[in-house]
Amino acid sequence: MTDKSSDLVQGTLEMLVLKTLALEPMHGYGIALRIEQISNGVFQVNPGSLFPALARMERGGKIKAEWRSTENNRRAKYYLLTAAGRKALKEESQQWGRQIAAINRIMEA
Repeated sequence: MTDKSSDLVQGTLEMLVLKTLALEPMHGYGIALRIEQISNGVFQVNPGSLFPALARMERGGKIKAEWRSTENNRRAKYYLLTAAGRKALKEESQQWGRQIAAINRIMEA
């Protein structure tokens, strides 16, 4: 993330990457761009955060990688969501929903 106002809560980046990959397989730059676009520029994911997260998720079996040609006919590593990744996304989304509801209750008290 690039500035204090857009820092992600710890662990949220992985959830956003999983959600992005649930839409379609993408290369790292595409993932960062999609997150920035969907968040209307609020979240800008830098490579120093993204690539270690992708490596952790790949080691954890949530995603897998394969080399493909990009739109410009360049080779890039594309990331795909695995069955374990889909399950993790569902669980993390549910947990996130509970956390947001709890934060809202606290803030409205």
